[in-house]
Amino acid sequence: MPNAFRRTQRLLNAADFKAVFDKPCTSSDRYFTILGKPNNTDTGRLGLAIARKRIKLATARNRIKRITRESFRQHPTLLQGIDCVVMAKTGADAVDNQVLFRSLAKHWQQIKRRCKKSSSG
Repeated sequence: MPNAFRRTQRLLNAADFKAVFDKPCTSSDRYFTILGKPNNTDTGRLGLAIARKRIKLATARNRIKRITRESFRQHPTLLQGIDCVVMAKTGADAVDNQVLFRSLAKHWQQIKRRCKKSSSG
């Protein structure tokens, strides 16, 4: 599977997440808050922080995680060299998949633009 979501594309430990949480580029709407930070490599990495406090049901949290991973996987060149942490907001579980995919696609573009701007200036 050439476009699989590999282990090298994931934030795996607390130090990876902490690096993104320290002075990130942000993008936010009514469904997600996404934090991004350049990682000085040529691969993008994704971390998921889908809180039980925001999305009550495990099935809904898992659906949002699957959608987020798939969207991230579909935009490999756009997210090259950026670590992203995705946090879902209350109510994200109430909308259909296409709305979430569109929201995430906009976020990936904003994060890329904002991280590029912050790393160059």
